[in-house]
Amino acid sequence: MHAVIQSGGKQYRVAEGDVVRLEKLGLAEGDTVDFDRVMMVSDGEKIVIGQPFIEGGKVSGTVEAQGRGKKIDVIKFRRRQKYRRKQGHRQAYTQVKINSIEAGKA
Repeated sequence: MHAVIQSGGKQYRVAEGDVVRLEKLGLAEGDTVDFDRVMMVSDGEKIVIGQPFIEGGKVSGTVEAQGRGKKIDVIKFRRRQKYRRKQGHRQAYTQVKINSIEAGKA
């Protein structure tokens, strides 16, 4: 069984037991989180698709970790102009383990 959920403006395909990295959520490690913005649920044979979300659909998970991703360098450069800018960025994330998927009504 797998589902498509929306979190942080992005869509994620998740299944029970999966560990996903989402945009940072304001929760502590060990907290449970419920995603009610479920867009699709499939159990292999039956597929339920929402318009845009499934009424009563819910995906539950447990927060495993909070952290920051790998550093990326943002470099701006214009040749022959003495123009150079360097900036780094590390995106914050929340690591969630998916425990259960419930399909509501379409």
